[in-house]
Amino acid sequence: MRFFGSRRASKIRPTSVGRDDELAGDLHDDELHDRIEGLLADEVASDDALAPLSRERVTDWLERSGFSYFVDSDGDVGGLWHGWLFYFLVLGERSEVLQVRGQWHRDLSIDRLGEILEICNEWNAERIWPKTYVRVRDDGSVVVCAEVTVDAGSAVGEAQLDQLLQCGLSTGSMFFEHLDTTFRDPLRDAS
Repeated sequence: MRFFGSRRASKIRPTSVGRDDELAGDLHDDELHDRIEGLLADEVASDDALAPLSRERVTDWLERSGFSYFVDSDGDVGGLWHGWLFYFLVLGERSEVLQVRGQWHRDLSIDRLGEILEICNEWNAERIWPKTYVRVRDDGSVVVCAEVTVDAGSAVGEAQLDQLLQCGLSTGSMFFEHLDTTFRDPLRDAS
C-alpha cells in the first residue's frame, strides 16, 4: 500500500521547477517518488551530513551540550536532568532506533497504582510524546517512566539528532513536572 498517491500507477507531467528540463516528460508515481526523495536527500545533505546513529554520536551531543553523563556497566548512557534519571539507548539490529527513557525520581506505593495508571493513560491519549507507563517492582513499589522512541533509519543528521534528543528530554521532563504537581512531595512541602 502506498502512503501517498493512489495504488494505480498514474502518469504525472511535472511543471518546470527551476532545474534543467530533466524533470520534463511523463513520470510514473514510483519515478516521481524517487526523484522527490533524491531532491530531499540532496537538500538535507547540503545542510547536514547524514551518518549512522551510534552511542558515540549521542555522547558527543551530550558533551557539546554541556551535559554530564555516565556509561553504566551494560554500556548504556544515562544522566540526571532536574533530578530525573534519563537513559539514551541505541537499539535495533542495525543500531537504527534511538530511545530516550526517563524515570520519575519518586516511587509510589502499590495502593496508588490505579491513580497513576489513569494519569499515564490520559497523558498518552492526549499527547504524542512521551509514551508513559509504570513498572511494579517485586517489593510492590511503582516506578513511573516516560520514553520517546524513534526509528532513525540508516542515517540521521546532526540537527535531527539534536531535535530527537531534546524532544526526549523536554517531553519527559514535562510529564515528570506534571507528576510533581499531582503527587506533592510531603518532605518538600514541610520545608
